[in-house]
Amino acid sequence: MRDFQAILNDIHSNIIKTKDKGVVASYIPELAHVDKNNFGIHLRTADGNHYGVGHFNKPFSIQSISKVLALAKAISFKGNDVWKRVDVEPSGNPFNHLSLLELENGIPRNPLINAGALVIADILISHLKNPKEDFLNFVRDLAGDPSISYNEQVAQSEKATGFKNYAAANLLKSFKNLENSVDDVLDFYFHQCSIEMSCSQLSKAFYLFVNKGKCLMDKAHLTESQAKRVNAVMLTCGFYDEAGEFAFEVGLPGKSGVGGGIAALLPNHFVITTWSPGLNRKGNSQLGMKALEQFTSKTKLSIF
Repeated sequence: MRDFQAILNDIHSNIIKTKDKGVVASYIPELAHVDKNNFGIHLRTADGNHYGVGHFNKPFSIQSISKVLALAKAISFKGNDVWKRVDVEPSGNPFNHLSLLELENGIPRNPLINAGALVIADILISHLKNPKEDFLNFVRDLAGDPSISYNEQVAQSEKATGFKNYAAANLLKSFKNLENSVDDVLDFYFHQCSIEMSCSQLSKAFYLFVNKGKCLMDKAHLTESQAKRVNAVMLTCGFYDEAGEFAFEVGLPGKSGVGGGIAALLPNHFVITTWSPGLNRKGNSQLGMKALEQFTSKTKLSIF
C-alpha cells in the first residue's frame, strides 16, 4: 500500500521551496490579484479515499478546466455528432490562436482550445433551457456540492478584455459554426470559465472520467466509450502547445487553466488536482506541472 498522504506532503514540502513560481495571469485583470504563493494538491482515489495538502480547500477560478465539463455535457446531448463541428487534433498553438480556424474553414482543432470551447458553448445553449443556471447545476451535481458558483467579477473582467474570444466567435459565426448569437455564446463562455472551485471540489467533479462516465453518486453522465474519448482528448489537447511535454513528463490525461489549476487522472485509479496561480511561458501552472511529474515518478502510476 502506498502512503499517499506522505507522498503528497513530501511533494508539497519540496516544491514550495521553489523560488521561481511562475507569473500570475494578468490579461484577465481580476486574476492578477491572486497570491502566487497559494499551492494545494488533492488526490481522490477510485476506492473513495482522499488526501490533501496545502491550499486544497481554497476556491479559485477554474477557467479552461471547465471546458472538459462542458464537453462532457455536450456529448451527453449530441453523442458523436459533436465531432462534426469540432475536431480532436492537438493544435500545437496557444489556446487563443486564430489562424488555424481560418485555414480549416471554421472547424476548431479540438474542444479544449478557446475556439472549440465556443462551439461547445453554442451546443449547450441550444440544448439547455436556462444555460448558465443549468450548467452550474450540472457541475454542482458532479461534485455533490451546491456551494459551487460563478465569480461574477471574473466573468465581467473576461467580458471587458476578451477581444480574441470575440474575434474567434465572429469567425466561427462567419463559417456558420455557431447557431446562437455571438453575444449569448460569449456570455455563457465567460461565465463557464469563471466558475470557482477548490482542488477537492475539482477532484469530485472529475471523478466521472475515472469511473467510466459515472459520477460520485454513481449516476451515468457518459457511456464508458464517451468517457474514454474525453480522456483521450485531455491527453492530447489538455495543455495546448505543452500537451506533448505533459504526456512525456507526467503521463496522465488532464486539463489546465490559466487560474493555475490542473486536474489530471488515471482511469479506474484516481483524480489528482493541483493549484498554484503562477504560470509558465505556455500558460500552465509552473508548480502544478512539477508536482504532478513528481507524483507519477514517485508512485509509478501513469497510463504508460
